[in-house]
Amino acid sequence: CTSRVLAATWFVAYSAVLPLTQAEWGLSSREAGMVQAGFHLGYLTSLFIVGFIAHHFGAKRAYITTGVAACLSPWAFVLFADGFWSAFWLHAFTGLCQGGTYTPALALINDHVERARRGRAMGFLIAGSSAGYAICLLAAGAALNFTGWRGALAVVAFLPVGSWITGVLVLRGTPNTIHARPAGESLLASVPAVWRNRRGMLSIWGYTFHNWELLGLWAWLPAFLTAALVLHGHQNPAALALSFAALTYVANIAGSIAGGTMADRWGRTQTILTWSCVSLALSFSIGWMIALPLGLLVVLACLYNFAGIADSSTHSLVLAESVPPHYLGVAYAVRSVIGFGAGVISPVVFGWALDASGTSWGLAWVTLGLGAALGPLATWKLRRM
Repeated sequence: CTSRVLAATWFVAYSAVLPLTQAEWGLSSREAGMVQAGFHLGYLTSLFIVGFIAHHFGAKRAYITTGVAACLSPWAFVLFADGFWSAFWLHAFTGLCQGGTYTPALALINDHVERARRGRAMGFLIAGSSAGYAICLLAAGAALNFTGWRGALAVVAFLPVGSWITGVLVLRGTPNTIHARPAGESLLASVPAVWRNRRGMLSIWGYTFHNWELLGLWAWLPAFLTAALVLHGHQNPAALALSFAALTYVANIAGSIAGGTMADRWGRTQTILTWSCVSLALSFSIGWMIALPLGLLVVLACLYNFAGIADSSTHSLVLAESVPPHYLGVAYAVRSVIGFGAGVISPVVFGWALDASGTSWGLAWVTLGLGAALGPLATWKLRRM
């Protein structure tokens, strides 16, 4: 979890400086969203590849080996991004190097934590991600008081290096488990086996609609809070917005732990249904409330992030418990393509709606709600099974 905290810092680094790079490079909202989508595109590709690597070579080995690329690649963006296309491809490259920090960690928890505590353990791992996002925004916001956006990103880029070192140290005594496939079955045969697993696929579809909402939220929340601060006449809104956004990621930490604990005590699908409906209501409403007093708006943003993440670890847990262990790595790979594919598209659709509507934040946030609306339906069908 500690390693995951430091690895996750880079995931929202671009969002932290988005208002500054958008102004400097003259990007439209759609183009700004596409740069974030480039990261998600690279990330989903890496998750698919790493799923097979972890399946074949073991989760521990995959986590440590791929972590080298994860801690070095952010420096390419820091040093060379200078416009839309360079930022798009370099951010996609950093995403392509990050997959090994996620699904192998989920597999390690599934292998080494007993079922009665597994929901909470998954919750702590996802909470680690949220803590990393908060640390990134706080570090970038503090750095922006003394340097430009490139210097702020350089500060953040040091943290994934610590992630890899931590991962190597804490996994020294952990066995590298490889789950044997049935005799004569090829690795690629696992893909149609996962596709035929109805419970597994309902879990994957629920996660996909969840991701549409969550990744769009994370991509655009700092910019939304910046716009709210501008509306209220604040000076230096970008740095203050990052502090507010970091506070919402602290709420993420609480949401992840609370959701994982609820999954152990109340049941997996009940937890997903409860929190997905709360976040859905906020997707349809928060954009229309940009003129609210700032304190109230930040509280709503905290609740939005709390609810948006509270069912995330449970989605991963449900999939792990819906497929045989020797299919799990491939199941996560399939889920990554579909689920993060939605995360690639939603920030772009959000930006397109923002441009097309003449900067109507209400309509832009509604696009996240429309994409997420089918998530509770998939979970309800899974609950009936």
